[in-house]
Amino acid sequence: MAPAIPAAMERPHFIGIGGAGMSGIAKILAQRGAKVSGSDAKESATAESLRALGATVHIGHAAGHLADDATAVVVSSAIRADNPELARAAELGVPVVHRSDALASLMDGLTAIAVAGTHGKTTTTSMLAVALSELGLDPSYAIGGDLAGPGTNARHGDGEIFVAEADESDRSFQKYDPSVAIVLNVELDHHANYASMDEIHESFEAFAAKIRPGGALVVGEHEGARELAARVSRRREDIEITRVGEREDADVRILAIEPKGMTSEVTVSLWGGDAITFTVSVPGRHYAHNAAAALAAGVHAGIAPDHLARALTAYTGVGRRLQLKGEAADVQVIDSYAHHPTEMTADLEAMRGAAGASRLLVVFQPHLFSRTQELGREMGEALALADASVVLDIYPAREDPIPGVTSELIIAAAVAAGADVTPVHDKAAVPEVIAGMVKPGDMVLTMGAGDVTDLGPKILDRLDRLAQ
Repeated sequence: MAPAIPAAMERPHFIGIGGAGMSGIAKILAQRGAKVSGSDAKESATAESLRALGATVHIGHAAGHLADDATAVVVSSAIRADNPELARAAELGVPVVHRSDALASLMDGLTAIAVAGTHGKTTTTSMLAVALSELGLDPSYAIGGDLAGPGTNARHGDGEIFVAEADESDRSFQKYDPSVAIVLNVELDHHANYASMDEIHESFEAFAAKIRPGGALVVGEHEGARELAARVSRRREDIEITRVGEREDADVRILAIEPKGMTSEVTVSLWGGDAITFTVSVPGRHYAHNAAAALAAGVHAGIAPDHLARALTAYTGVGRRLQLKGEAADVQVIDSYAHHPTEMTADLEAMRGAAGASRLLVVFQPHLFSRTQELGREMGEALALADASVVLDIYPAREDPIPGVTSELIIAAAVAAGADVTPVHDKAAVPEVIAGMVKPGDMVLTMGAGDVTDLGPKILDRLDRLAQ
């Protein structure tokens, strides 16, 4: 039987309903029977999928979009205070609810697995959602990207498990009280909200403090995650802490990662037991570690490890996480969401291994002025792993420009690191630029968290016309 809809969520209105996090919550509520409405800046496939579930989706923001009988207005941290629908909510006395509170209410009464970390959240959450579905457990899930099979980022299931991506960017993941929490890595990011690593650690500790008694914390091999485990172990004797990685002291130890083209064969030992081998459908060490963390969390949720390992093989990817967009003129085009230097390095190393003797070309779009200001040098150094790169202007998302902060910071660092870099200020020109650079057998990687993802099909179309 479906969990009850919280009273405040019976007729919710979402401002920015097309966003990855917002749309997932809206979809689950619509599937549970809520009367969902919302608005977004532009038309999209996500808006259409919400309408197919019975939601009312307006394009553009206007006070009139908010119905008089709305029980709540749901917002993310990206919504500005001067939004006209927020002003209308104040006039009507409609409660304003942050999306994290809305998501937390959906997990009430269920076994919640929350996946956190600076990188890898979407992939790991997706792996768990797919594996649990493959086992017939019918989980609910809310993810920051569309699964390759179902083609959606969220679903209400009748099972007892809810898998959720837990976003640390605005501290909102501190609202959840999961049965099992995964923290893959802890690094300094989201510079508009965190001033130091101390603040980052405090935020992740607050997240871990919400784990239900008798629950579990699964941490990755990253030093920041291990530091978190050490801190939590001094405060929480009522939860189990599991370390995942390749080190000898790992509780869930990765014994081998064997690359096989665009996949990997991974062998792990759980708590010193027999080795289990399974296939991960995306290449690279980074994704193998994600899969091992998903396996550990599933075991803590009561799933037999050998069954779960076999079910993880059913995972076929998630949108924007080394997603093959197509092939034209003997050139493969792949899309990556990587926008932090660690993510960029992991995906470039993975694709370097998959490319073999082929060339790897990157179209990179920096994301956020604040991130570029703090990490531009490291981004440029990561691009040195490619044979050649095209660097676009910064995608601002929710931020206003910062004087002196441009993609030139990245380009200069890349050149200093020995990279072959071409700046392109007009995104529409990229397909033609790439067409002039590629050779048969090359791989092209569109990379970034902004609208660079739109370029994949356009590059393929230009290459296809070139080959005719």
